[in-house]
Amino acid sequence: MSVSVARPCAWGSHYTVEEDELIKPRLNKTVAAVTTSALLLMAVPVVGIASTAGAAPKPTFVIGYEGPLSGGNQQLGLNMVYAVQLAINNANATHKLPYVLKMAKFDDQGSSTLSPAQAQAAVANKQLIAIVGPAFSGATKAAEPYYRGAHVATVSPSATAAGLVAGFRNNNFMRVVAGDDVQGAADAKFLVNKKGASSVYVINDASFYGAGLAAVFAKSAKADGAKVTATTVPGTAQCQDGTASPSEYPAVATSIVAAKPAAIFYGGYYCDFGLLLGALNSAGYSGMIMSGDGSWSPSLISGTSPASAANNVYVSEAGGGNATLTGKLASGYTKLAGFSAKNATYAAQSYDATNVILAALAKVYQPRFKVKALRERIVLALHRISFRGVTGHISFQSNGDLSAKSIVDFGQVQNGNIVSIGHS
Repeated sequence: MSVSVARPCAWGSHYTVEEDELIKPRLNKTVAAVTTSALLLMAVPVVGIASTAGAAPKPTFVIGYEGPLSGGNQQLGLNMVYAVQLAINNANATHKLPYVLKMAKFDDQGSSTLSPAQAQAAVANKQLIAIVGPAFSGATKAAEPYYRGAHVATVSPSATAAGLVAGFRNNNFMRVVAGDDVQGAADAKFLVNKKGASSVYVINDASFYGAGLAAVFAKSAKADGAKVTATTVPGTAQCQDGTASPSEYPAVATSIVAAKPAAIFYGGYYCDFGLLLGALNSAGYSGMIMSGDGSWSPSLISGTSPASAANNVYVSEAGGGNATLTGKLASGYTKLAGFSAKNATYAAQSYDATNVILAALAKVYQPRFKVKALRERIVLALHRISFRGVTGHISFQSNGDLSAKSIVDFGQVQNGNIVSIGHS
């Protein structure tokens, strides 16, 4: 796969190289004339051998991941973190880098309350040069002031809130997915125009992500001719800490059934959405149901009681042209993660986000630069990069959004599995 980035005479013009050249940068050649002749080997002074053996060790740089690695929505974070590790492992395996790469994990549980402390811990790491993430939009909004202040590039695989790019224009934040302004509109066209929903009950979980996605959907659905009823049902604290029970949503489900909407759209994450699906099933709702990328996970099905209540539900993902890892990458991912890459939402985007950072590092690295200087230069390089990843072409607008037109993928739960059914 090819990668184009600025090469030139002047900083900011574009050049094209192969991805392997970026991930495996050319090293400064150190000439060590060694012969296999036994006589010559014996003639080499012992002090010369010690000098070669005592060459300066390679520096170690850390790529961080911030996202939910515990709590009720942890599966989304686990999907991503193993892809980050896979990209780092593959880069180190070349044995040609002039540095060693390591990963550090920062578990914010997807919470805007917890993310600032994780961001502060990340920027305090003296080897950390960039972050993949944060994963959730609310957590990103809360963490970004700390990353921005430390000039740390954050490349999110999944934070889709439209407001993020409006708030951080100076701009260390980038993402390899479309914003909710793209996804919400595509979801509305899918449910209203393609599936024929004449009325939609729109629910959001009061999160920065869920409220934003639901608002875009509602506005677009109205423009597409549907009758829209919108409400907020805050996500449960139990889902945040992983102790949720199905008893949270019966009253909500009863109200929805009484309204008799042709369809329901849920803006939020899979944990609470699964509880709502169970309550809707008990209340007898039989219309269409859809949610966004925060619900595209097998954990939606395992977290719904009964699991069959999730059947026929539609989900979407602002994933790009190829939203999954395939071939050897999928095999390597499964070996690391212990679960399949097939429905690991945003694993492919996390792999690409990591490699985009590594490409930027390869471009700007010089042994004389300290970590602080590398952080600043990586941010600048990312804004000028043009990269061919597994999800497609990646380059960034000045506000951190993708330059290329994004594709929204659609899926449906069929017989206990999420099956891809097309894209926008």
